Amino acid sequence: MNSPALQRAVFLLLLTGVTLAFCWVISPFFGAVFWAMVLALMFMPLHRRLCVALRGRDTLAAIGTLVICLVIVVVPLILIIGAMVDEAGILSQRVRGGGIDVRGYIQQVVDALPAWVHSLMERYGVISLQDVMDKLTALLVQGGQMLTTRALAFGQNTVLLVVNLGIMLYLLFFFLRDGRDLARTLRAAIPMKPAHTRYLLHKFATVVRATVKGTVVVALVQGMLGGIAFAVLGIGGAVLWGVAMAILSLLPAVGAALIWAPVAIYLLATGSPVQGIGLAVWGAGVMGMVDNVLRPILVGKETKLPDYLVLLSTIGGISIFGVNGFVIGPAIAALFVAAWALFNVAEDESEAPAAAPASSPTPAPPPEA
Repeated sequence: MNSPALQRAVFLLLLTGVTLAFCWVISPFFGAVFWAMVLALMFMPLHRRLCVALRGRDTLAAIGTLVICLVIVVVPLILIIGAMVDEAGILSQRVRGGGIDVRGYIQQVVDALPAWVHSLMERYGVISLQDVMDKLTALLVQGGQMLTTRALAFGQNTVLLVVNLGIMLYLLFFFLRDGRDLARTLRAAIPMKPAHTRYLLHKFATVVRATVKGTVVVALVQGMLGGIAFAVLGIGGAVLWGVAMAILSLLPAVGAALIWAPVAIYLLATGSPVQGIGLAVWGAGVMGMVDNVLRPILVGKETKLPDYLVLLSTIGGISIFGVNGFVIGPAIAALFVAAWALFNVAEDESEAPAAAPASSPTPAPPPEA
């Protein structure tokens, strides 16, 4: 009864159970664990340079890297979030107090439409302008309320944010200090060929770094440019709208245009053609070119997924995992492509003549992977 096969089956069942239980226990802090891992991958090359400069003092190098990460990433992000929450509160009060009349703004755009547009829509009876205005008003009000509500809720959950931030920084320190040993243990635990394991882990690390550098940096630059444009034009809540444009920039194709394009149309329709044309040129020209110029430099051609795959994986990742999904989605897509590539190569090798030497297509990762 106590055969080796039964013992192995029981052990695998126990291993699966305790692994799932552990994941369930730490699931409330998934975001903190995930971003600690992402930041560790991003700052690991810097940590290793500091470790060499400090003559192998891993702990001191990890502390130095953590301080640099705080200065570069965490502190600016906290300041931006604080400004966003303040502006969201002001905007919410103005909307509730009637200081912002969304219906009046849309009515101005409708009144500015040429007569032939009115007659054309009435002739074909597609839909009345009143219905268009009602639907746009409801859509904009709901979108604005959701944006301000999320921003205010984000600021009100201060205790939870502080706890998650502390856990993230705590884990980041150990991921930096013990990252090499953790990676070695993970490679040894995965029941695959060592070359395949190294290749997949290297691919995962490369795509995470490329996604963060390419997507996040481009989103930050586009959000900053959009916020500056709104501030110059005197549009209220420039920081809030800049953050919103940065978040929407995570979506390929449309991105920040979902915010600046309606504002440009409103300015054009309400007697401000210079401001409207200027915002349209700034959005389509300057902000649009940022993605085309910065992303290839930051990501690199060897790690870039097809545009349609990036679009699907990003939107799908965000819909499932929330804001974490813009990294998780492309990473899963890249692993999907890499795993199938390994499968095809393995099939080709199995069909090759036995006399032909088999060459491994999986390059070994560089030291920092």
